Amino acid sequence: MTPIATPAAKRFPVPAIDALPEDIRTRILAVQEKSGFVPNVFLTLACRPDEFRAFFAYHDALMEKDSGLTKAEREMIVVATSAANQCHYCVIAHGAILRIRAKNPVIADQVAVNYRKADITPRQRAMLDFAMKVSTEANKISEQDFADIAGHGFSDDDIWDIAAISAFFALSNRMANVTSMRPNDEFYMMGRLPK
Repeated sequence: MTPIATPAAKRFPVPAIDALPEDIRTRILAVQEKSGFVPNVFLTLACRPDEFRAFFAYHDALMEKDSGLTKAEREMIVVATSAANQCHYCVIAHGAILRIRAKNPVIADQVAVNYRKADITPRQRAMLDFAMKVSTEANKISEQDFADIAGHGFSDDDIWDIAAISAFFALSNRMANVTSMRPNDEFYMMGRLPK
């Protein structure tokens, strides 16, 4: 059965790739070459070039650097907080990336549904507890929260990263919901079966 073609986002127009500024077009085509498709987030945000550039610059600064958090742990934060924010796009897209980075075909589903019951370490559970508090109750963050997470070996830089990823993806979740951004079909099976 052939899936019905649906737009990248339902609410706002998606520009044609060949009509985009050169730097944005180049980035999108590079992603397409690497993954075999263009994630809908790129197409949806491309309608606002300055915001596209700012969004992906901050995304890359948070998600691609080397630090005390692994790339898989960063994706765990995105999946858990996006599930709490009911962001269909980010749970599916970042769930795929989490499966690949963790080399674990079930971890994303576990984290999205209930990270407290997922097959993760106590350190990762503490990381997600803090991330969820930032995402849903940042006004209640206390010195005790900092002490609790530091007790699991997280440095101040790591704690900043956890908070920043949670906060950045709260923005992403809200924009994905406002635009009715649809996850690409390709994301659903990524990382589930051995290659």
